[in-house]
Amino acid sequence: MGIERGGLKTWSALAGNKKRPSEYEIVTYKLHYRNRKPDAAYEQSPDSMMNQWYRKHVRDSLLKHDDWDAFRDPDQVTYRSYTAMQDAHEEYVDGLLKNHTDTGHDSKLKSEWVEKLKSHYTPLRYLMTTLQMGSAYIVQMAPASTITNCAAFQEADSFRWLSRTAYRTKQLSLAYPEVGFATSERGAWEDDEAWQGFRELMEKALATYDWAENLFAINVVAARAIDEAIRQLGHTAQANGDTLTAMLCDAQLRDAERSRRWTSAWLKHALGQTGNAEVLAQWKAKWEPLESKALEAYCSSLSGETGAVAAKRAVTHFHSQAGLA
Repeated sequence: MGIERGGLKTWSALAGNKKRPSEYEIVTYKLHYRNRKPDAAYEQSPDSMMNQWYRKHVRDSLLKHDDWDAFRDPDQVTYRSYTAMQDAHEEYVDGLLKNHTDTGHDSKLKSEWVEKLKSHYTPLRYLMTTLQMGSAYIVQMAPASTITNCAAFQEADSFRWLSRTAYRTKQLSLAYPEVGFATSERGAWEDDEAWQGFRELMEKALATYDWAENLFAINVVAARAIDEAIRQLGHTAQANGDTLTAMLCDAQLRDAERSRRWTSAWLKHALGQTGNAEVLAQWKAKWEPLESKALEAYCSSLSGETGAVAAKRAVTHFHSQAGLA
């Protein structure tokens, strides 16, 4: 890409546009060097392990599209806009933590709710780590930089929220040193029934190497189930007088809205190609039972059957709105 003297007045890759390209298009569109040589995405021998991997899991993906580069983030987020936006959001979260600490919030929690935080909230950092890992794979493998861009910011969001959860874990361990905060979470993640559905879902998603099915499993299924689990956690926290956890959940869901929007846009873009509807329907049938199992285990043990039903209904609504049958 570049500017030709006396001729082309814009970036060459965007020269077909009828209007001046936006900042988003200039810094996001067609940036992958690995698309230059179809049989050698990485600048090694076509028979190298990385090039064989890319051919198998990207070029030969079941989900096809004539122009993945035509995908656009509906929010048109760039690195500059993301850092400015999230700087303000982080200041808001910092304010929540400071204000609640100053008022002695943690010391006022009911003992039964403290136990619930240990079993259903602080182990969340393990789940957010898996979401970060899944997003990182999409960054590495997606065939279009406009998709990579979205996944990179999603990875950053996941890391921010696992960090916030870790911070809250330490705060709770100081307020309740006898309860087991900061020492029991791994055991809960590996053994407690509430988390086993999510563990199975995420382990299978992370072992799915076709880039498009991986994106489907992570973004269409797992991330949306995580959204609704967090929503139920926030509702239950509010009902138990824990305004800090409720407000932190709301703040996390604000970031999730961007993920929901670009995921929906990606699905609609994919559905524009003949044959993809059948592939997506197969993947939905494969992954939906795992999603339902994860929500049932977590939400039922947190807020009862009503919470589980509401969470599953919300995910189904998202799928329907995004065009999945």
